[in-house]
Amino acid sequence: MYCYIWEYLVLPEHVEAFRIGYGSDGDWVRLFRRSADYIRTEFLQDRDDPRRFMTVDYWASREACISFRERVRVEFDEIDARFGRLTSSEDSLGEFDVVTA
Repeated sequence: MYCYIWEYLVLPEHVEAFRIGYGSDGDWVRLFRRSADYIRTEFLQDRDDPRRFMTVDYWASREACISFRERVRVEFDEIDARFGRLTSSEDSLGEFDVVTA
């Protein structure tokens, strides 16, 4: 299993719109659910700074994720542009293989 993690600092006036767009029924998850290789998204909000969020997106493999993103590039870019206006920063924290014991 593969995942990637993003950190966002949301503009104060857009926190609620961001929560809706990135939440369990938001635009990103609805797009990702179109792939059989998408597993889930964990959506986290910082307890001390309610404008700081993280997403952890899980996929069957890195290759499956990349392939899906290529197939839906236009929709992906449209959602990314729309929600990018809600944040003051977006940072990739990395890509990871999920290690099980």
